[in-house]
Order: sequence, then structure tokens, then C-alpha cells
Amino acid sequence: MSAANTAESADFRGPLDITRAATVVLDAEDTVIGWSPAAVELLGHRPSDALGRPLSAFLSARPVEGPPVPDVPGPPPLAGNDFHVARTRDGRELLVATATCPLPGAPGGPGTPDRVLVAAEVGELRHWESRLALLQGLATQSPVGLAIYDTDLRLTWSNTAYEREIGQPLDTYRGKRADELYSGGSFVTQGYPQTLDAVMHHVLATGEPILDLHFRGQPPSDPGRDHLWSCSYYRLEDAHGHVFGVCEDAFDISDRYRAQERLTLLVEAGRSIGTVLDVVTTAEEVAEVAVPDFARAVRVDVTSAAVTGETAAAGSTADMTLLRVAERSATGQAAPDPGRSATAAGSADVTDPADPRHRYPPVTYPPGSPQNRSLSSGGLVLDESTLVVPLRAGGGILGLVTFDRTVHTDAPGHAPAPVTTFDGGEVALADELAARTAVCIDNARRYTRERTASLALQRQLLPHHLPPRSAVETAYRYLPADDVTGVGGDWFDVIPLSGTRVGLVVGDVVGHGLQAAATMGRLRTSVRAFAQLDMAPDELLTRLDDLVGQPAEEQYDAYGTTTDATGAVGGTASHAYDDVTTGATCLYAVYDPVSRHCVMARAGHLPPAIVEPGGRVSFPDLPAGPPLGLGGLPFESMEIDLPVGSLLALFTDGLVEARDHDISRGLDALGRVLADPSASLDELCDRAVAELVPGGTSADDTALLLVRTRELAEGRVAEWELSAEPVSVGRARELATGQLEAWGLAELSFSTELVVSELVTNAVRYAGGPLRLRLIRDSTLLCEVADTGHTSPHLRHSAEDDEGGRGLFIVAQLVQRWGTRYTRTGKTIWTEQAFSPAVTSQLR
Repeated sequence: MSAANTAESADFRGPLDITRAATVVLDAEDTVIGWSPAAVELLGHRPSDALGRPLSAFLSARPVEGPPVPDVPGPPPLAGNDFHVARTRDGRELLVATATCPLPGAPGGPGTPDRVLVAAEVGELRHWESRLALLQGLATQSPVGLAIYDTDLRLTWSNTAYEREIGQPLDTYRGKRADELYSGGSFVTQGYPQTLDAVMHHVLATGEPILDLHFRGQPPSDPGRDHLWSCSYYRLEDAHGHVFGVCEDAFDISDRYRAQERLTLLVEAGRSIGTVLDVVTTAEEVAEVAVPDFARAVRVDVTSAAVTGETAAAGSTADMTLLRVAERSATGQAAPDPGRSATAAGSADVTDPADPRHRYPPVTYPPGSPQNRSLSSGGLVLDESTLVVPLRAGGGILGLVTFDRTVHTDAPGHAPAPVTTFDGGEVALADELAARTAVCIDNARRYTRERTASLALQRQLLPHHLPPRSAVETAYRYLPADDVTGVGGDWFDVIPLSGTRVGLVVGDVVGHGLQAAATMGRLRTSVRAFAQLDMAPDELLTRLDDLVGQPAEEQYDAYGTTTDATGAVGGTASHAYDDVTTGATCLYAVYDPVSRHCVMARAGHLPPAIVEPGGRVSFPDLPAGPPLGLGGLPFESMEIDLPVGSLLALFTDGLVEARDHDISRGLDALGRVLADPSASLDELCDRAVAELVPGGTSADDTALLLVRTRELAEGRVAEWELSAEPVSVGRARELATGQLEAWGLAELSFSTELVVSELVTNAVRYAGGPLRLRLIRDSTLLCEVADTGHTSPHLRHSAEDDEGGRGLFIVAQLVQRWGTRYTRTGKTIWTEQAFSPAVTSQLR
């Protein structure tokens, strides 16, 4: 055996690798008798220069101190080695690590092999040992799973991290294919093959590495739970370039991916939950967000109080009624609810359509169920794959959200889906989803309560029915704006006035909701009160403008109490409700069917449309006047003669104004619709709404009042002119009783004589002439006495010693109503007497 061969088979003391280190064969006297090519490369001395020379010619005789040991975990580098200073052929000195190995059976004489010395430069050795340590760490300590597959794609080696994922020692699965180890998994990265087998074949065939592919599957060590790995693949070749396999490294990024998914889900929840102020829609939105990425089934139960807008329940939940308003599952079918009481699924005893139980089934949960425990404790409950989270807001419970990870199926041959529990991060995410949902449901509940109150208030304030009038025929349509609250400040009214006249009014309060509806109610009530005083339209709007323009400290707040400038109520600080009605508009008109005169005035409102019997449409140039509340500018009236059968249309700007066209286009469209003289008022209302408010919804409230004028026949009106003399009293009685006889109303002669006598006597005594007496036979008997005075009589109680003052009191006892209206030339005192049932039936 040669010296070189002897060295290769020796048992060295130390970690030096003889395949890369310089090898020197020594005899018993430390004479060099063997010099390897690596020694030539390291020290530069040729074998002919080294053989036969002592070792001390090349290495220091005594060991020297080695390099400092770095402060890192693990064994010190170069352990078990000696350090010497070596001299190269060109005179340089190198620090080398050496190891010696005696040769077994050596004779021990001069010139015969006794031992082998191996030497390597410390720097190269340090680099080599670092690479060895790196490989050792990757094999035993790295969290990255490493595996080597041969060209048949069978596993030949894996590190410790890979063994942990498989859950078995390497020997138990060596030789298996990758698809056998991770069955059912697939790559989620687009643009690459979607199976392990295809990816590895691609790498073997092309030599191109594939980096950072995301693979989803269930490892054998954690069945039933998906994991996600970031995987890379590259081809392995030996020193001669022959391909012998594929290396796979895979890092489990499931936790990071789940955290990203939770964040994405929260972002989606913030975008998708609470898009509208509706309890049921909000419940459906949270179910849609959570299925299927977070849970396989979601059920949302809310209290009936939340649906109807009542206050959230606080304290005991024993009497709480839950309604199933939303449920969703990954299979598209309703998920079974094992905790739900079987008797709670029906609601056949609920007959009231307004009751939310009529639309959504009530649910109850038996004691011990997760939902019952959540209601009792007020906290979330985790029961295996079911997580129940209460919806809490404002100190009360609004309902429950049940997240379920198992979807059961009754289909033959199909087993339930694998059960996956919720981890701590997912429980926190469910709690956050429920908290956001509860806030949105509470907002929707508050909105529902305000909207319900607003609708109730508006229904009470707007006319429910317009009774038939002798003066006009009416029809109307009212469309609240649906995009805000469904409640607004538009309004209209038809007010009966004295002398068979009628007041027509339409108005618009800026804004929507309860505040606008309350303000509208105040204006409508004020207009009715002022109209009963028989005010002219311009005077009525002036009074209304004064009322709206009152300082805030003089207005009434929402509770009917006055507030001072600081908002204090009764000496206690309080927030005043600002009634901002600046911008409210109004149009008021009075039509007299006897004279066919119509007097109208407007406060910043659109003028009416007037359609003549022949179909000609016009919009009168009515003085605009400022909107209510501005003050300081006068209002002007306009008087128009309307032929019998004329059509008067009063409307708000929501009918003729829209975002996609200007108001002139809307007015033209309205004129075309109203120009049909053969259509009924209801038909015209429907056509106008269909043409100008497509779909029945508008960005603004819409009110339309159509009025077709009538005229009282001459035979129903009797009028006489009298002088302001005492003799006129008797003449008035004769004329009145004679007319009653002609009308067949003799039963009213006695009372009418007393009324006429008292009114004419007062006019003769306190006012000037000429006097006018008028009787009108309508649904009641109207008696009017007009004079040139402007002083109104007052009803009073006379003392026992008073000689007069009882006449007007007696008149008030005989008639149904009485009053005074002022004109440009004086005033008119009027009375109204009801007919007996027999006379009423006869007149019909």
C-alpha cells in the first residue's frame, strides 16, 4: 500500500477532511516521506523539495495559540485540532490546523511510514466547517421543511421540520411520492401547474427553479385543517452535471396567511356591513361576509324590539323574543340548528301583518344550548365548532350571531363536513364582526324608531281624506323621498271657508325626517288657524312669515316649552331644538264659487298651473315673494277669474325638478299631461306621477293637488242690497223668510229671522251703508250681512241690569258657527245653520 493510500484509510484525530486538506506522511523521526498534491497546492514545495527533509522545515516545532472562538452557541470551531505556523516556498507564513493519525502496524524505523499529518489553512477550514454547520442546521433545526425527491419523484431524504409536518420518522415515508403525502392539496398561485407532480416534472425538464408557490393542503399531522406553504423547487445535479433529483423547501405561512385573511375580512366587513339603515339587511350582510371564508354557516337572530325600533333589552333576557332574520350556509341550504327549539319554528298564531313575527319566525333555545348560555351570560360561547356571539349595544342585547364550522347534510352518501374549531384569533375576529354588526343594527334600530315616529306624525298632519266640496273637485298624490328617510316637509291642504269658499295651500319645508315633519305640522296648523280668520292670501303669508321668523329663544322646542337664548328651560340648562325653517315655501289661494274669483299669493313657491276647460295651460306670473322666515319683504296677491270647469294644479318642486333635467322641462311635461280635458283628476294625478317621477321615487318629496272649479247655481244664492236705516231690519226679515219658503226650508224661518234681525240691527246701529244680505243654500244654510264698517262685534255675557248685549249671544246659540271676515270695503258677519236630517235627505 502506498503512503497516499495508507493516509486515505487512516483513522484521523480531528474533524479535518483529507479529501480537501494537505497530507504529509512521516516516519518515526518526523522526516517527510510522503507529500500529497494538496500539500503542494497549500505550501508551494514540490515533492522533490520536501521528501527526506524534517517536518520542522515546513511547520513550527511547537503548537501556537489558535484563533479566537466566536461567542456563538454550539461547539467551538476546529475542535480537536492543533495550530502551527507553516512556511511556504515563497517565504510566507500561514496559520494551519493539523491533525495526526498513527498508522496501525507501522514498523517504526527511519524511512518507513509511522503516521500521517493532515494540515489545512485555518481560513479555508473555517469556511468549510461553517458550510457543514449550515447544512447540519438546515437538517435538524431549520423551520423550513426540506425534502429531496429522485427523478421518479419519490422522496429520498427530508429534514426534521418536514418530519414534524408528516408526523412520522423519515423511514416510514421514504420512497413515497409527494402527491401521496399531501393528497387533495393544490397550488393557489396562478400561472403555474396546479399539482406537485406537474411542478416537479417541470423543474426536472427545464432546470428552471420555481420560487414562492403557495400550496394549500392538509398535512397528516393536522388533518381537517387547511395549511398554506410557500414552496420553492430547484433541480439537483452531481459534480459531473448529472440530474439526480429535485429539492423542495416549504415554509408554513398559515398563521401569517390567516392573519391577512382576518384583516381582509375586517376590511370587507367595514365596506359591506351597514350599507343601509335596515336591521334585516345588516344581518344578511354579516352572514354574507362570513360565509364561506370564515364559517360554513351563519345564523343571525335579533330581538323583535330591534326590528320595530324599540329600545334594546337590558338586564334579564328571560322574556326576550328572538327572530331569525338571516341565515346562510356554504351549501346554499339552510343549516340545521340543533340548539333551536322545535316548537319555535312556526308563527301561525301571529295574524297582525305589522308584527315582525309575521315575516320572520321566532326562535327559542333550550337551556344548556350555546345560544341560551350566551344570552344568560351576555358573553360569547365557544362549543367545539360552534361560536355564539351576542350583539350588544347601548348596554342592551340586540340579538345573537351563530358562526358554525360544520355543515350537516341529509343527502345519502354524503357525510358531514370535517369539524374545524375556532382558534383564539378567530374568536377575536368573530367578536369584532359582531361588535360592528351590533353598532350598525343599533343605528338602524334608532333610524327605524325615528322613521316610524316621523311617518306616524306625518300621517296625522297630512289630510287623510278630502271630503267633497260644493266649490271644487279635488284629487292629490303625495310621494315622500325614499332615499333619505321616507318622511319630509312637503304638505298640502284644502280648507273650507265661509261663504262656500275654499282655501287651497301647498308648502315645502327644507329637509327630511322628524324635524321637517314637525315643522310642516306647525305651518299647516298655523295656516288653518289664519285661514279660519278669513285672511287674504297676502296677509296670511305675512302672518306666517312673522311666525317662522321669530327668534329662536321665542320659539317652542320639541317638547312644547319655551327656551331662552341660552337654551335654559325653567331655570335648568337644556339643549334647545333649533327649528330651522328658513327656506320653507308656501302657496295659498282662495276660490269663491259664487264669483268664480281666485285670489292667490306665494312665498318663494312655484306658481300653480291653470288649465282652461278647452285644455289651454298657463302658469300665471304670480309675484314670487320671499321664502318664509326671511322677513322684511311684502307679499302680493293676484286675483284671477276662473271659468267653470277650470283645472288648478298646486305642486312642490319635487314633481318637476330632478338631477337630470331643469325645472322648465318638468313644467312643460306637467303641462302636457294636464292638457287632456277628458281625463278625470285621479287619472291626471297618476299620469303626472308616472311621467315626472318614474318608479315613484324622487330625490325630494313630491306633493300634487289638483282642483277642478265649480260654480254655485243662481237658484242656490239670494242677495239683496239694503239701506242703513232701521226700516231695513223688517225688510230683511221678510226677504229671508220668503226665500226660505221658496227653497223649502220653512223650518229654519224662525231662527233665521232672529239671526237676520240681529245682524242687520247691529249693522244699522254701528256701521255704515249700504248693507248687503246674502243667503246661500249649500250643505248648510249660510246667512251673511255685509257693511262698510271695520269693527267686529264681540260675544259677551250681559249682566242682569243690562238693557242690551244679548242679541249676539242668542244668535250664537241658534247657529252652528259664526264669524267675521274683512274685505277691502268693510266686513261681513256670517252664520251657518245645519239642516235637519229630513231636509238633508230631501236636498240630496
